[in-house]
Amino acid sequence: METKQSHEDLRTLLTILPPSIAESVEAAGNENGLLEIVMDLGRVPTARYVEGERVLRHREVSHVEIEQVVDGIGDFDDDNRAGIARTLHRISGIRNRKGQVIGLTLRVGRAVFGTVEIIRDIIAAGRSVLLLGRPGVGKTTMLREVARVLSANRRVVIVDTSNEIGGDGDIPHPAVGRSRRMQVATPMLQHEVMIEAVENHMPQVIIIDEIGREQEAEAARTIAERGVQLIGTAHGQTLANLMNNPTLADLVGGIQTVTLSDEEARRRGTQKSVLERMAPPTFDVVVEIQDWEHLMVHPNVAEAVDGILRGRPAAAEMRYRDEDGDIQTERIQLQPPSRPQRGGGMTRGLDEDLEEMEVAM
Repeated sequence: METKQSHEDLRTLLTILPPSIAESVEAAGNENGLLEIVMDLGRVPTARYVEGERVLRHREVSHVEIEQVVDGIGDFDDDNRAGIARTLHRISGIRNRKGQVIGLTLRVGRAVFGTVEIIRDIIAAGRSVLLLGRPGVGKTTMLREVARVLSANRRVVIVDTSNEIGGDGDIPHPAVGRSRRMQVATPMLQHEVMIEAVENHMPQVIIIDEIGREQEAEAARTIAERGVQLIGTAHGQTLANLMNNPTLADLVGGIQTVTLSDEEARRRGTQKSVLERMAPPTFDVVVEIQDWEHLMVHPNVAEAVDGILRGRPAAAEMRYRDEDGDIQTERIQLQPPSRPQRGGGMTRGLDEDLEEMEVAM
């Protein structure tokens, strides 16, 4: 069923492409490894696969061909993204100074079932989870699967800013199960729709992709304080990145400079100016997605952040699938930087210190 749906969705994407490009994609095969198709005016079209890039033909893309694709998709929103109704594909445009579309990135959207099994125990326990990872690593795919699994027995509302989770059009894609989906008119209004979802629809779970602005971080905290389980993604690859991001650090409690008394500084063995967590974290758990099969889980964000700031080892879990497909969990200690923390805030760069953390098995 899932394979058939994915196959049919890809056929839908190919039908809006110029015939010569669609035929080249089909002739190349490897549909499961296809990530995106790139069409730029005056350049040869290419397809990007997991293992590399492939030229689809040696004739350059024309204005007419780009207009043909644009006519076959939905309207572009404020962040130059569009889609195809009832599919998970995302089409992003590049415009010239006159507003004309001169380039397209057609990302293939798929519902990959089973990706959530590796953290199923965490989300089933009702804990709020933040997913981190580099672009294209599978954050939205896992988020979509979480929505499907939780909606089987809970009230789930998706705040779908770019229609990436539930697909384009008014009817959500079957991959999100029984979840309800709220679309966002413009990305700048995402935080307002997040609050509206809580106030109007009584969700038990809210799912949000790409928390990237201060207002959205504040809205996420408001949701968590009302006792609603929150599953989201944010810009950043690791907990260290997030702690060093002044806009999003509030998601893990925020960081402030505190001046200690002489007695307290002696007791701690530190300088008088130290960094401390400001408030309880919005998210209980942070999951760093390293690739499809490997995750780093911080099961207690408050303890992890405090440990990093005070130079103590932070407990974490490495979860992965072995060669037999079984899920394995290894409890590890993330060692903080060996040299003492400098006072006066992040003058050295907290990110530089945190990235020196080594995994001690």
